[in-house]
Amino acid sequence: MTTIDERRPSGPQGVLPTPSHTVGPFYGHALPFRGGEEIAPRGHPDTVTVHGHVVDGAGRGLPDALVELWGPDPEGALPTADGSMRRDPATGGFLGRNGVEFTGFGRVQTDADGHWYARTLRPGARGRSAPYVSVCVFARGLLAHLFTRIYLPGDEAALAADPLLSRLDADRRATLVARDEGHGTYRFDIRLQGEGETVFLEFQ
Repeated sequence: MTTIDERRPSGPQGVLPTPSHTVGPFYGHALPFRGGEEIAPRGHPDTVTVHGHVVDGAGRGLPDALVELWGPDPEGALPTADGSMRRDPATGGFLGRNGVEFTGFGRVQTDADGHWYARTLRPGARGRSAPYVSVCVFARGLLAHLFTRIYLPGDEAALAADPLLSRLDADRRATLVARDEGHGTYRFDIRLQGEGETVFLEFQ
């Protein structure tokens, strides 16, 4: 709803914006939840850590972005378990995950430097695709959220045969493949625009 100050002249200079006119971000109000980054069940042997920065076209980290992840289990099956955001029925507060079920879903807010991380299970291959984790990015200046994928390195034959990756040139393909940092840790930066922009997907 637009409000107009009658003491000012009408027109662009006389219209006062309300929160409904801003892009945001307002993600910190209700979307983040406790334990959103801890997707893997505690102590699971197939746990991997994926982390990186969400950056703008100038390479500056965005401190108010939100990253959602969905991934299959190590056998490639899509999880059907509930429980990513369990609530206390009495207080409505978050209880956190139960530490046993793998829901495949996580939601992470970036820190002051634009950094994010999540611990999940190493995804298994599904169909003809190489193993990947689906990603959705919310950030300042985005009128619509962006979709991309995180492919984990290691099986070069599977990556070369992947139906999506095989359609991209080498530079663009590299923006979808995480970097192996060893010890089950992978680096994946999300660049929203400019040189080295991450490949984003459109679903129709």
